[in-house]
Amino acid sequence: MKAIVLAGGYATRMWPITRHRPKMLLPVGESTVIDGIVDELEGDDRISEIFISTNEAFAGEFETHFAERGTDKITMSVEDTSDEDEKFGVVGALAQLVDREGLGEEDLLVIAGDNLFGFDISEFIDHFKGYEDPTLAAYDVGDLEKAKSYGLIQVEGEEIVDFQEKPDNPKSTLVSIACYAFPADSIRFEEYLSDGNNPDEPGWFIQWLVDQGSVRPFSFDGAWYDIGTPESYLEAVEFALEGENIVADDATVENSRLGSNVHVLSGATIQNSDIDDTVVFQDATITDADITDSVIDEKATVDDKDLDSALIGQHSRVQ
Repeated sequence: MKAIVLAGGYATRMWPITRHRPKMLLPVGESTVIDGIVDELEGDDRISEIFISTNEAFAGEFETHFAERGTDKITMSVEDTSDEDEKFGVVGALAQLVDREGLGEEDLLVIAGDNLFGFDISEFIDHFKGYEDPTLAAYDVGDLEKAKSYGLIQVEGEEIVDFQEKPDNPKSTLVSIACYAFPADSIRFEEYLSDGNNPDEPGWFIQWLVDQGSVRPFSFDGAWYDIGTPESYLEAVEFALEGENIVADDATVENSRLGSNVHVLSGATIQNSDIDDTVVFQDATITDADITDSVIDEKATVDDKDLDSALIGQHSRVQ
C-alpha cells in the first residue's frame, strides 16, 4: 500500500498560532499529531511509501521537520497553492496528487494529519484487507448536534448504506473521521470529478462509492480528537499529558504554580505566575500573570495580565 497524510490545510480557525506554522506540527505531549501518525505508518511493513500532502506555504516547514526527524519512507508532495482561497478541495487535491505521483496501481490509505485517535492504524489496515472494499474509520460522537459538523454514516450489517455530509437533520451519531483505505480499483477521483461532483469534502466521494458498491466501516471506541480549533487542540494536549506537565530543561519557572496539563517549551520564562491547561512556546515570557486554557506563541510576552482562552501570537506583547 501507499499512504497519503493530508497536511495541506491553513487552519484559519487557530490563527494567529497557525498563521505561520502548520497545525500538524503543534506539540501534543512529547510529540506532534502528524509524528504519531507517521510513526505508525513507518512501523507497518505493508506501507511502502508515505506521501505528505501539503501546500507551498508550509512545504519548507515539513521538509525541515522530517529531515531532522529522519525517515526513509516519506515523500513530500506539494500542491500548487499558498493561500486558503486557492485550495482545490480535499478530493481535488487527492486527484492531483494521484496524477502527480503516478499512484493508482496499489491500494491507498488516506488519513488526515490533524487526527488523534484511539486505535492502531495497523488494525484499520487489517480490517480493510479482510474485505478489500473501500473502508473508513467511524466514531460515535454520541450527540446529534455534534454530528451535524461531520460526515455521517448509516450502517446495516457490515456495510455502509448511506452517507450524509454535515447534515442539518442527522439520522445517527456515527461519523467518519477522515481515515480511509481504497483498493486500487476504487481510486477513481478523476472519474468522480469529471462528472461534476463536489471537490471539497471527501464525504461526497464516499457517498458516490456507496451508490456504486460495498463500502465498509471500521468502528472504534476510545479517544478521537479532530484538531481544528484552539479548544480541540487543548483537549488533545490534555489527553496526551493526562494531568501532568512538560517543562523543557532550559525553560525557567520561578515562584510560579503550574497546574495540570501545562507544556512549557525551550527557552520560555515564567515568573510569579499561575498557569493551567496552557501551552507556552519557545522563548515566550510570562510575568505576574494568571493564565488558563491558552496558547502563548514564540517570543510573546505577557506581563501583569490575566488571560482565559486566549491565543497570543508570535512576538506579541500583552501587558
